[in-house]
Amino acid sequence: MEKKRWIAAGAALVIFVVLMVVTPKIPQAEEYHDFADQRKLFFGISNTLNVISNIPFFFVGIVGLVLCYWRNYFQLSLQGELVGWTLFYLGVTAVAFGSSYYHLNPNDATLVWDRLPMTVAFTSIMAIFIIERVDEKKGTISLLPLVLAGVLSIMYWRYFDDLRPYAVVQFVPCIVIPIMAIIIPPMYTHSSYWLWAAGFYLLAKVAEAIDKPIYKWTHQIVSGHTLKHLFAAMVPVFLTLMLAKRTIELDRRSLLTKWKIYMVEVKERKFKSNSTETNIDVEYTAVSTTTE
Repeated sequence: MEKKRWIAAGAALVIFVVLMVVTPKIPQAEEYHDFADQRKLFFGISNTLNVISNIPFFFVGIVGLVLCYWRNYFQLSLQGELVGWTLFYLGVTAVAFGSSYYHLNPNDATLVWDRLPMTVAFTSIMAIFIIERVDEKKGTISLLPLVLAGVLSIMYWRYFDDLRPYAVVQFVPCIVIPIMAIIIPPMYTHSSYWLWAAGFYLLAKVAEAIDKPIYKWTHQIVSGHTLKHLFAAMVPVFLTLMLAKRTIELDRRSLLTKWKIYMVEVKERKFKSNSTETNIDVEYTAVSTTTE
């Protein structure tokens, strides 16, 4: 098993290197900074709604950090979990400041401080998931390399104007985590909250992609990028709810297995309802066989 894991890690590294060689460079487009909603609504704040819509990240991040350590509210029994969730909530809290700073004056230099805390959150979540679903020791050991890889992807983009490593760091967890959440048996209950978090992140990316159309559809009330912040802030909200509610999973079955069992039960109930017995009342009439 150990050998297979090393082979898998080596294969992943080789694939990444090959992709870097054969795929073209992805520069940061200047149009990215041209957001639909650039209004100064109050206090002279540039891009007001894109700035203040980051406030939820601060509150969720602070609440998460406090609950990580206040009387062990989240019941984090593994040291790697505590470190991982601490890094995650630190990243979420820092997003409030980094993203607000960027939207006050959108450009490549300020964008670094927007993406850096998000990357810390992404990579720490990946390590947490490895701890929970694969191996505690390996997940804990992977924390530092994953966070470092995220930071290096930002530096690589900034100095070489190439987004490929950052794209890998951002999108691989978004693909891998939902798949792992479905097919790998969980250590804790309420595993479906991972999928809710992934769903809201997907909504955030869609809203970001159609920033200007949403601004037009809402008659210039709110832009897609503002909604992106609000949707993205729901990710740590759902993960915090998961931490608050979950307990040790005694019956360790994957979500996929549970869904299959549920579908079988639904089909059985439907079959039984369609095959209910009907009672037929038969009236008997006495017939005389004697002739008059």
